[in-house]
Amino acid sequence: MIAEAFIARDGCVLMVKERVDRGDIVWSFPGGSVNEDETPEQACARETQEETGYEIRVTRLLREEDGRYTYLAEITGGELCLEEGIMESAWVSLNDGDKFDAVTAPVLSAYLTHTRSPYQP
Repeated sequence: MIAEAFIARDGCVLMVKERVDRGDIVWSFPGGSVNEDETPEQACARETQEETGYEIRVTRLLREEDGRYTYLAEITGGELCLEEGIMESAWVSLNDGDKFDAVTAPVLSAYLTHTRSPYQP
């Protein structure tokens, strides 16, 4: 299972650039594997803090598919910093189609549908 956070503000979403298991370097939402002793929500908060430095509060499940849980979340503390294993972290425009791939684009679409956002990638 994977749990990740979709944190949006001012027309942007927080993303991290990292090397994934298949060897590609991609932009993704902060998150990672769920440990046996935690819920997907707890893993989402832990992984987001580990990867970005931000403490978050999970607000609701945005999307679940094939054991990948994406939660809407909001920042409650911390500072954005570069953690080990992360090449870059940034607030990416919801309109920046180059940053979204086959994994992240459906999540963005779910978010835009959920919020009826005026941003159209």
